This record gives sequence, C-alpha cells and structure tokens, in this order.
Amino acid sequence: MASSVGSGASGELMAAAVQRTGLDDFGEDSFREGLEILLRALDAEARLNARGEAFIYDRIGLHLSQRLQVEDWFRRHPEIADEQITAPLFGLGLPRTGSTALSFLLAQDRDIRYVRSWESSRPCPPPSTVLGDDPRIPPDQRPVVVGSRHHVPNDVQGPMECLDLMALDFKSQIFQAFAQVPSYSEWLLEQADFTSTYRYQRRVLQLLQWGEPTRRWRLKSPAHMISLDYLDRVFPDARFVMTHRDPTDVMLSVADVYGDIVGGFSDDVDRHYLGELNVTQWSTGVERTLRFRDAGGDDRFYDIDFRSMQSDPVGQVRGLYAWLGEPVTETFEAAMRAWWAENAEKREPHPKADPQSFGLDLDEIRPRFAHYVDRYLRSAHVD
Repeated sequence: MASSVGSGASGELMAAAVQRTGLDDFGEDSFREGLEILLRALDAEARLNARGEAFIYDRIGLHLSQRLQVEDWFRRHPEIADEQITAPLFGLGLPRTGSTALSFLLAQDRDIRYVRSWESSRPCPPPSTVLGDDPRIPPDQRPVVVGSRHHVPNDVQGPMECLDLMALDFKSQIFQAFAQVPSYSEWLLEQADFTSTYRYQRRVLQLLQWGEPTRRWRLKSPAHMISLDYLDRVFPDARFVMTHRDPTDVMLSVADVYGDIVGGFSDDVDRHYLGELNVTQWSTGVERTLRFRDAGGDDRFYDIDFRSMQSDPVGQVRGLYAWLGEPVTETFEAAMRAWWAENAEKREPHPKADPQSFGLDLDEIRPRFAHYVDRYLRSAHVD
C-alpha cells in the first residue's frame, strides 16, 4: 500500500521524490521517525552553509527517491524477495582501525560480493538489469570525495560501507558525519530501533544480488557496533571480523575526519562538540559489542589488530579465511598483494591533529575505553 506523503518539511521532500520518480509507494513507514528528527536537527542545530544545504538536502532526496524505486522493483518482481542472504561477514570495530583497508583486501576475492561504491547510494536499478556501461559509474572512474582530502582508500569500483543502505531508513551515522545534529545523534545512540534498518538493508542486498551469481556478502561499517543486537535479529547467521587499535589514536583521527567533512558544509564548526560526540558514540559502541560477545556471541568474531594488519595484511586475511573455512586462492592472494603495494605508494600522510582543538584530553579518554583495551589486548590475534 502506498505511504501517504504527509505535511511539513518531510512531506515536501517526499512529494518532491514522488514527482521526480513518478512513484508513490515508500514501503513501510519505519523511515519517517528518523527523517523527521533529522530534519528538525538540520533546521535548528546544523548551521549549514549554502554548500551544506545543497548537498545534504539533495542527499536526503536521493535516499527517498531510491526507496521509492526499491519498492517499485519489488512490486514488479516479487521473486526478488526469494533471494537468500546467507552467512554474511560484517566488518566492524572502531573507525580508523584499518577496517577499510581490510575491506579492500577482501574485495580482491572474485568469489565474494560487496557493496560497490557506485551502487551504495543508488542501488536502483539492480545492476544485473543494466546492459552495457552502468551510468552510475563515473566515466573517468574518479571517486567523489566529501571533505578536503582523502581519509581512507577510495575507488569507485571498490567497497563502500553500509551507511548509505542504512540511510534509506534514516537511521545512519552518515548524517552526523555531514552535519552537527546533536539531537539526532543522541536519538540514534539511545532510542532508535534499528530492526527496520537492517530489514531494509537485507531487502536492498536481495535487490543487488538478484540476477547475479550467488556469492557470500562482505559488508562493513564501524557503526554496526552501536546496533549489534538489532543486526543480529535480522542476520542471525552473520559472522564478524573486528579490527582493533589504541582508542586514543582513533578518537583524535575520527574527530579530525568529522571536522574536515562538517567544515565543508558549515562555517560554524564546534570542534569540541565533534570530539565529545565521537568519544561518546564509540565508547558506547565498544561496550555494547563486548556485551554482545560476552552474552554468547564471541565465537562469531575474528579479531585483527591494527599493527598486525600493517605488518602482514595478507597473513591476517589468510587467518580470517581459515577461520571462515574458505580457501585463499593464488589469484586472490596475488590481487591482495598488488592492491596493498599500490595503495602504499599512494598513501599520503597528513599532520596529526591537536587534541586540544577538539577538547580531547587523552588521559581522560582512556578510562572510558579501559574495559575494551584490556579485552582486545588479551584476545586479539596479534603477532
């Protein structure tokens, strides 16, 4: 049944998406709460400049339009719902711990499926239905960079995090990386029910998989740490690879990333707020993850230490695949070595941020992660 558009800012954006696509069924109403909370926060808190206004509201319109198209594909092809998403592997852990590099290494395996950068925000039409060159792939193959510099490996054909898929339900950390929206961030951490978010992510994975050879999914986002219980309800056979690094290094690095991105969309950036936001989000996330593991989920995790990834990346993937019970072929290993060597040549170091500029006292941060640090130093697979 088609969802009613409603009134207010959310209604206007939904009506614009309906007009743009010629479709009117948004599916279940689960996305509305997050959308409305986000829009109120953007209006009252974000202090967006003209670039930020254009980018973020266009992005919201894109997610709404894509949601309409997802529902239309399922309406016309109900057999898509028969697609099986079996035993996906989710990468998680604190940001800036090598998880993106790991996802690129895993993407060198031809026998797996990942969310490709060019399809993450535009999953429709299903890739299997496109003949010839897909118009979503930029002709010059250059990735779109949000912010003033590259922060992680980036490739238009490479893997992308789950955040865009989660944004289709408007419960995603991607929005707080674009704008200062404290009321939305608080709701996301303390009140949001992510069950519908992961159900919709599964729905989109079915769409992306439809018409292609069935392959194991490799998915990734640090954000899964804050919503792991909900993920488990929807993907009960999921397994996890968790990357680890000193949280004091992580917090400064990720706050710097936020500062760079938000700084492009607002001329009034509160860096102290961004520092505390990340400390709160990620200290809560690691506690929830350790609680999930202690409650019986520990055997579903494989741990990789950042230092081990840096010293022997292929060896770490070999260990992961042995744990998964899957082979590392010669072709896969050669592709990993080639990617790592090429990426190392491209890596550009940038000056380390000043903790004081984000209001961060590293000695005060450490106690908030004490349980995690003690746990991962004992249990991670380190050389």
